Amino acid sequence: MAAEDEMEKVWSLVKRIGVAMLTSDDDGVLRSRPMAHAQKNFDGTLWFFTRAGSHKVSELQQDQRVCVSYAEPDRQDYVSLSGTARLVRDAAEVDARWTESARVWFPQGKDDPDLALLRVDVTQAEYWDAPNSTMLHVYGYAKARLTGEAPRPGGHEKVTVA
Repeated sequence: MAAEDEMEKVWSLVKRIGVAMLTSDDDGVLRSRPMAHAQKNFDGTLWFFTRAGSHKVSELQQDQRVCVSYAEPDRQDYVSLSGTARLVRDAAEVDARWTESARVWFPQGKDDPDLALLRVDVTQAEYWDAPNSTMLHVYGYAKARLTGEAPRPGGHEKVTVA
Protein backbone atom coordinates (compact mmCIF):
# COMPACT_ATOMS: atom_id res chain seq x y z
CA MET A 1 0.00 0.00 0.00
CA ALA A 2 1.35 3.45 -0.88
CA ALA A 3 2.34 5.77 1.98
CA GLU A 4 -0.47 8.20 1.14
CA ASP A 5 -3.01 5.37 1.18
CA GLU A 6 -1.63 4.13 4.50
CA MET A 7 -2.00 7.61 6.03
CA GLU A 8 -5.57 7.84 4.70
CA LYS A 9 -6.34 4.41 6.21
CA VAL A 10 -4.95 5.52 9.59
CA TRP A 11 -7.00 8.73 9.48
CA SER A 12 -10.19 6.95 8.42
CA LEU A 13 -9.94 4.68 11.47
CA VAL A 14 -8.98 7.52 13.85
CA LYS A 15 -11.75 9.78 12.56
CA ARG A 16 -14.41 7.10 12.91
CA ILE A 17 -13.36 5.97 16.40
CA GLY A 18 -13.03 9.57 17.63
CA VAL A 19 -11.85 9.20 21.23
CA ALA A 20 -8.33 8.08 22.03
CA MET A 21 -6.38 7.17 25.10
CA LEU A 22 -3.34 9.45 25.38
CA THR A 23 -0.52 7.80 27.33
CA SER A 24 2.34 9.76 28.85
CA ASP A 25 5.06 9.12 31.42
CA ASP A 26 4.41 10.40 34.94
CA ASP A 27 7.86 10.01 36.49
CA GLY A 28 8.20 6.38 35.47
CA VAL A 29 4.51 5.50 35.69
CA LEU A 30 2.60 5.35 32.41
CA ARG A 31 -0.78 7.12 32.61
CA SER A 32 -3.57 7.23 30.05
CA ARG A 33 -6.57 9.50 29.73
CA PRO A 34 -9.34 9.83 27.12
CA MET A 35 -8.96 12.62 24.57
CA ALA A 36 -10.98 13.61 21.49
CA HIS A 37 -9.03 15.03 18.55
CA ALA A 38 -9.73 18.58 17.39
CA GLN A 39 -9.25 18.44 13.64
CA LYS A 40 -10.86 17.54 10.33
CA ASN A 41 -7.77 16.26 8.50
CA PHE A 42 -4.57 14.42 9.34
CA ASP A 43 -1.18 15.46 8.01
CA GLY A 44 0.91 13.60 10.58
CA THR A 45 -0.10 15.85 13.49
CA LEU A 46 -2.90 15.23 15.99
CA TRP A 47 -4.48 18.12 17.91
CA PHE A 48 -6.35 17.98 21.21
CA PHE A 49 -7.86 20.69 23.41
CA THR A 50 -6.46 20.64 26.93
CA ARG A 51 -6.12 22.74 30.03
CA ALA A 52 -2.72 24.40 30.18
CA GLY A 53 -2.58 23.74 33.91
CA SER A 54 -3.39 20.04 33.70
CA HIS A 55 -1.18 17.33 35.11
CA LYS A 56 -0.56 15.84 31.65
CA VAL A 57 1.04 19.12 30.55
CA SER A 58 3.51 18.99 33.43
CA GLU A 59 4.25 15.35 32.52
CA LEU A 60 5.00 16.38 28.94
CA GLN A 61 7.45 19.01 30.13
CA GLN A 62 9.50 16.12 31.56
CA ASP A 63 9.06 13.66 28.67
CA GLN A 64 7.38 14.61 25.40
CA ARG A 65 6.99 11.04 24.16
CA VAL A 66 3.39 9.85 23.98
CA CYS A 67 1.27 7.06 22.61
CA VAL A 68 -2.22 7.78 21.32
CA SER A 69 -4.39 4.66 21.02
CA TYR A 70 -7.80 4.26 19.41
CA ALA A 71 -9.92 1.12 19.78
CA GLU A 72 -13.27 -0.02 18.48
CA PRO A 73 -13.47 -3.68 19.55
CA ASP A 74 -16.94 -4.25 18.09
CA ARG A 75 -15.48 -3.61 14.63
CA GLN A 76 -12.05 -5.11 15.42
CA ASP A 77 -10.36 -1.78 14.57
CA TYR A 78 -7.33 -0.55 16.50
CA VAL A 79 -4.78 2.23 15.95
CA SER A 80 -1.64 3.10 17.90
CA LEU A 81 0.25 6.31 17.15
CA SER A 82 3.60 7.22 18.71
CA GLY A 83 5.12 10.67 18.70
CA THR A 84 6.02 13.73 20.69
CA ALA A 85 3.63 16.22 22.27
CA ARG A 86 3.88 19.86 23.18
CA LEU A 87 1.59 22.58 24.46
CA VAL A 88 0.47 25.22 21.97
CA ARG A 89 -1.02 28.53 23.14
CA ASP A 90 -2.07 30.11 19.87
CA ALA A 91 -5.45 31.88 19.60
CA ALA A 92 -5.54 31.41 15.81
CA GLU A 93 -5.04 27.64 16.14
CA VAL A 94 -7.70 27.46 18.88
CA ASP A 95 -10.10 29.45 16.71
CA ALA A 96 -9.46 27.22 13.69
CA ARG A 97 -10.12 24.03 15.69
CA TRP A 98 -12.92 25.20 17.98
CA THR A 99 -16.29 23.47 17.86
CA GLU A 100 -19.21 24.13 20.17
CA SER A 101 -18.94 20.59 21.52
CA ALA A 102 -15.65 21.65 23.18
CA ARG A 103 -17.68 24.02 25.36
CA VAL A 104 -18.64 21.02 27.52
CA TRP A 105 -15.04 21.00 28.82
CA PHE A 106 -14.39 24.72 28.39
CA PRO A 107 -17.60 26.55 29.41
CA GLN A 108 -15.96 29.95 28.89
CA GLY A 109 -15.39 29.02 25.26
CA LYS A 110 -12.38 30.07 23.23
CA ASP A 111 -11.64 32.83 25.74
CA ASP A 112 -11.04 30.42 28.63
CA PRO A 113 -7.67 31.52 30.05
CA ASP A 114 -6.65 27.89 30.69
CA LEU A 115 -7.56 26.67 27.18
CA ALA A 116 -4.65 25.39 25.11
CA LEU A 117 -3.92 22.82 22.44
CA LEU A 118 -1.85 19.71 22.71
CA ARG A 119 0.02 19.07 19.47
CA VAL A 120 1.20 15.51 18.85
CA ASP A 121 3.67 15.10 16.01
CA VAL A 122 3.23 11.46 15.03
CA THR A 123 6.34 9.52 14.01
CA GLN A 124 4.92 6.00 13.81
CA ALA A 125 1.43 4.63 13.34
CA GLU A 126 0.22 1.06 13.47
CA TYR A 127 -3.24 -0.21 12.75
CA TRP A 128 -5.23 -3.39 12.77
CA ASP A 129 -8.55 -3.69 11.01
CA ALA A 130 -10.27 -7.01 10.70
CA PRO A 131 -13.60 -7.81 9.12
CA ASN A 132 -16.04 -8.36 11.95
CA SER A 133 -18.57 -10.65 10.35
CA THR A 134 -19.73 -13.69 12.28
CA MET A 135 -18.82 -15.99 9.38
CA LEU A 136 -15.20 -14.83 9.42
CA HIS A 137 -14.98 -15.47 13.15
CA VAL A 138 -16.49 -18.94 12.70
CA TYR A 139 -13.95 -19.59 9.92
CA GLY A 140 -11.13 -18.32 12.14
CA TYR A 141 -12.19 -20.54 15.01
CA ALA A 142 -12.47 -23.58 12.73
CA LYS A 143 -9.05 -22.91 11.19
CA ALA A 144 -7.44 -22.53 14.60
CA ARG A 145 -9.01 -25.75 15.89
CA LEU A 146 -8.18 -27.78 12.77
CA THR A 147 -4.72 -26.49 11.91
CA GLY A 148 -3.46 -24.98 15.16
CA GLU A 149 -2.78 -21.74 13.26
CA ALA A 150 -4.41 -18.39 13.86
CA PRO A 151 -6.16 -16.82 10.87
CA ARG A 152 -4.98 -13.47 9.58
CA PRO A 153 -8.04 -11.69 8.23
CA GLY A 154 -8.03 -7.94 7.69
CA GLY A 155 -5.11 -5.59 7.65
CA HIS A 156 -2.18 -4.78 9.87
CA GLU A 157 0.35 -2.15 8.87
CA LYS A 158 3.12 -0.10 10.43
CA VAL A 159 3.30 3.36 8.93
CA THR A 160 6.30 5.67 9.28
CA VAL A 161 4.87 9.18 9.46
CA ALA A 162 7.82 11.47 10.04
